[in-house]
Amino acid sequence: MDNIFRKVIEIFKKGKLIDHIIKNTIGDRLFNLLIRYPHWFSDDVLYIKLFYLFGMKRLLSLKKPITYTEKIQWLKLHNTDPLYSILVDKYAVKDYIKNSIGEQYVIPLLGVWCDYNEIDFDTLPNQFVLKTNHDSGTVIVCPDKSKLDHDIARIKLNKALSKNYFYKSREYPYKNIKPRIVAEEYIHDSEQVELTDYKIFCFNGEPKYLQITSNKGVQKYVNYYDIQFKPLQLSTGFPANENGIEKPMNFDKMIELACLLSKDILHVRIDMYNIKGKIYFGEYTFHHSGGIVKFDPPYWDKLWGDKIHLL
Repeated sequence: MDNIFRKVIEIFKKGKLIDHIIKNTIGDRLFNLLIRYPHWFSDDVLYIKLFYLFGMKRLLSLKKPITYTEKIQWLKLHNTDPLYSILVDKYAVKDYIKNSIGEQYVIPLLGVWCDYNEIDFDTLPNQFVLKTNHDSGTVIVCPDKSKLDHDIARIKLNKALSKNYFYKSREYPYKNIKPRIVAEEYIHDSEQVELTDYKIFCFNGEPKYLQITSNKGVQKYVNYYDIQFKPLQLSTGFPANENGIEKPMNFDKMIELACLLSKDILHVRIDMYNIKGKIYFGEYTFHHSGGIVKFDPPYWDKLWGDKIHLL
């Protein structure tokens, strides 16, 4: 399979199919096929080149990456520090955060299990959150234990436990994490449908940009700011809240914590929650969106890339 797709890339390099991928939906279909069957590929470099080609609809340069999305692909192949596997593990990272910046910033842990059937729900409070520690997006929010659909939750969580998240995007820190289900304290903001997520992009330990994901009903909004909380004219595919986002209480403290947590790291995204000034750590993300980010205007891809100084 790898040899077949190496030939495909050579064809793309000759310009015979690249225009067709750019102008039609075949690139999207190939991208969905790729991430559906990632185990077809044993060569990580080949997979990443295809991942980028189909996702961004342009060829990837790993020898001389220039843009942010290119450098993220390079980092996937070189972010092999064992510490990073601890940092992206939503269970193991709790002790790290406790020891680094303080237990007050850790969402309290209620339990951890290797299978849904091991969970003793009688020991859990009426409200809680279940999530897997090794991937992205597998979350069950339970505001009322009596209404939890166990069949849906069991299928979703156990399905996630059976997969190695590394293969989807070849993000090395996820490769050797032991999959678990963790239960956390239910945290909510009475003024929001869902928690507002503050994603702080740090370069060499310096926070530079802020992506704020908020919700109003079923609509998701994504707004971008600089660290002085000045709105940026930047979009990555989601609508922005035209009314803007109110600067959270203790925002300067969030930036201070992001500095501490990103110290000595070439590039990382630090996610946090802020509920009326109460700050909680969310997660570490080393390869934002797997490096498939449609910057609009496109010059932001180069601007962010200039801030990653590869070794």
